[in-house]
Amino acid sequence: MSQIIIDITENDADERIDIFLNDYSEDLSRSYIQRLIKDGNVTVNQIAIIKPSYKVHDGDQIIFSIPESIEPDIEPEDLPLDIIYEDEDLLVVNKPKGMVVHPAAGHYSGTLVNAVLYHCKGNLSGINGVMRPGIVHRIDKDTSGSLLICKNDFSHRDIAEQLKTHSVKRIYHAIVYGDLKQTDGIIDAPIGRDPKDRLKMSVVANGKSAITHYHMIEQLKGFSYIQCQLETGRTHQIRVHMTSIGHPILGDTLYSAGHKCNIKCDGQTLHAKTIGFIHPRTHEYMEFDTELPEYFKHFLDILRE
Repeated sequence: MSQIIIDITENDADERIDIFLNDYSEDLSRSYIQRLIKDGNVTVNQIAIIKPSYKVHDGDQIIFSIPESIEPDIEPEDLPLDIIYEDEDLLVVNKPKGMVVHPAAGHYSGTLVNAVLYHCKGNLSGINGVMRPGIVHRIDKDTSGSLLICKNDFSHRDIAEQLKTHSVKRIYHAIVYGDLKQTDGIIDAPIGRDPKDRLKMSVVANGKSAITHYHMIEQLKGFSYIQCQLETGRTHQIRVHMTSIGHPILGDTLYSAGHKCNIKCDGQTLHAKTIGFIHPRTHEYMEFDTELPEYFKHFLDILRE
């Protein structure tokens, strides 16, 4: 039995506890979480909560007990890895589009974690459990680019703290629909689960604080080539934020409904291009940049023509 301890803040207040835990533990289905709640596996301020409809309050402390059986053995797999940097503490990889970062229910092989387990011979941080060894942050399946892996708990704690204080530099490149009215802007809008579609996130009043800085690199015909720098790291943050201002990501099938492109796009044009951080052991600033994938560059060339 593993336990997760969560302190509720004002941003999370008044949300149903089953929905909150579903957002917090995205590998678990909401129905499974509801069953765990009803079985007494969730306490709030040391009192068992058996109603999934219970609404959390600012200052609550949740202890979420998860049976070990939900975490199957994850097998190392000899899969290709594009390694940008490696030392005894860290690994920076260029994740390809279409690769899932870590295993989840019904998808236990072919992930980046399977590949990294093989490459590192199991020497990875264990803070996030057996399903996510070494994973301190992540990018979506259909997003390519830079991802930082921690080989031990020492580096994991340090990088996690840098992420918490927003000191990790994360710059993404994207092609979005439409012409931006401003070449530079800041989107400061809270993000939470979409109340109408549980597969999506959206800007919601009671969501978690989310801030994205964007800059237009190049104006294209009917599209804009931009860079986005994350101040926070919410699920689908750039995709949701750009959609919220009327400029969804080209190729994003989840958030670009109603937007059409006459040219076939072979994937979501969102790439984690740059990552910068302070090395946990040497305390030196390090920054890595990954090249845009070929399909992304090809589409840029077509639009420029």
